[in-house]
Amino acid sequence: MSTPPASAPPWRVLLAYVRPHRKALVAGALLSLATGATGLALPLVAQELIGDLSADRSISGALMLLSLLVVANAGIGALGGYVLQRTAESVVLTARHSLTSALLRLRISAVDAVEPGDLLARATSDTTLLRAMTTNSLIGFGTGGLTLVGTLLMMGLVDPVLLAVTVGVIAVASLVIGGIVPLINRAGKRAQESVGRMGAALERALGALRTVKASGAERRERDAVHRAAEESWRESVRAAKWQALAGNTAGLSTQVAFITVLAVGGARVSTGAIDVGALVAFLLYVFYLMSPIQQLVTAVAQYQLGSAAISRIQEVQALPGEPDRPPAPLPTPGAEPAAVTFENVRFRYSPELPYIHHGVTFAVPPRGMTAFVGPSGAGKTTVFSLIERFYDPVEGRVLLDGLDIAEWDVAALRAAIGYVEQDAPVLSGTLRDNLLFGAPDADEAAVTAVLATTRLETLVTRLPEGLDTVVGHRGTKLSGGERQRVAIARALLRRPRLLLLDEATSQLDAVNEAALRDTVAAVARETTVLVVAHRLSTVTTADRIVVMDNGRVLAVGTHTELVNGSPLYAELAATQFLATVE
Repeated sequence: MSTPPASAPPWRVLLAYVRPHRKALVAGALLSLATGATGLALPLVAQELIGDLSADRSISGALMLLSLLVVANAGIGALGGYVLQRTAESVVLTARHSLTSALLRLRISAVDAVEPGDLLARATSDTTLLRAMTTNSLIGFGTGGLTLVGTLLMMGLVDPVLLAVTVGVIAVASLVIGGIVPLINRAGKRAQESVGRMGAALERALGALRTVKASGAERRERDAVHRAAEESWRESVRAAKWQALAGNTAGLSTQVAFITVLAVGGARVSTGAIDVGALVAFLLYVFYLMSPIQQLVTAVAQYQLGSAAISRIQEVQALPGEPDRPPAPLPTPGAEPAAVTFENVRFRYSPELPYIHHGVTFAVPPRGMTAFVGPSGAGKTTVFSLIERFYDPVEGRVLLDGLDIAEWDVAALRAAIGYVEQDAPVLSGTLRDNLLFGAPDADEAAVTAVLATTRLETLVTRLPEGLDTVVGHRGTKLSGGERQRVAIARALLRRPRLLLLDEATSQLDAVNEAALRDTVAAVARETTVLVVAHRLSTVTTADRIVVMDNGRVLAVGTHTELVNGSPLYAELAATQFLATVE
């Protein structure tokens, strides 16, 4: 499905979502029109029946036709309603497919600027409004409009004078409803924005529930969620108020039209201008007129609410995203290790924030381990984010194998990299799911080997269902060290040409840390390994160490060279009892 531009009007966006289901929608619309046609025929048959009674003729034929029309109206209406509702659900599904695809393609910088809970609300609650927009607005406006025109034509055939009276009353009501419509739109948009804020507040609390409970902040977080929920309630009630007013205005116009037609029509019957049968038929049409008028009013109101939802969906579609390309194949065993170069890189996360990197320059040859050390905030983790192309440099270049990563296919670039993040996230699902997350085609032999490498065999043995044990939301059933080892195993299964380890041993005990150092050293003989660590004990055997501070590279060398040649590194080493400063 091609996505309309962010500036496209709501109706065009809705049509784009509807287009794949247009045949079903047309079928539902035709069934709705057929329902309307059978309804329009009822007053004419009733007029004929009254005429037969007045002329003392048999009414069995008219009664049979009337019964058939009633049954047909009910049956066709039920079928049409099902087809339209099913189509509307399909439209919602299409919108959710499109929106979730866009969400997962978003640049990290775009996600940083929006609350995850608000994005979740746009994919769930906002898209749900498209259901009513499809049935009530798109179809309701079309079928309601045609039925209204058809009803007015039939009323004109019965008596043009009474038709003029009816149209006059409806015109006055239309002016009133026209003034209410913008109010529905504004209230609907504010209500949906409040739902997004409520989702953001709830996601914030649930995402750090242990911290919330440990800080005794449940009441404060609950109140924040409740405030957003109450704001959404107020705006939804306000929208409902304007919708009710519009609907009642339409209903009132029909009642006023009925009373006026009864008075004027009675006078015309008394003068002989029309007979009683014509008046009864016209009054039935006035009653029948209520349905298409209500359809049109509901269509306009739902369009306003849906427009507010579509504008929020379009805001997501307008956020910068990465190209939507099929995943690149993983590197084959024996692929050459990667070389990494930073050339005078300057970077900041957004224009209003200070620079993180101020002309960072270094080169990492293929194979071996390179460690990045420095105080917190030196810009070490940002190096990895730029290599993964989560962000792009403001100035300078990042090269992989001598080619600017901006020229790499993003999927191919990341397929060559194994990345272990600082907090070593574990996803909901089984342990096997997590291990295979980055390499779904890895065989059992590869999994067994990586379990041995990362010392996870004991964990697998201890878990009740082994690899198929569910590890809980964000790996809550695992310890911090176990989560780190799972993240490392997941990265190693990708057989990367470049392995990025960001604080990969921060939660490991001394025994497992020493074992992991041996593992990383062995991996570094076959691939390129970059390590960020605050524990200098994990990097003293590195082939080279890059010392960073305040977004700059201060020195590059081995542990021995830097202890004697870099004051900052010597201070860090002395502080952590790695060497005696000379």
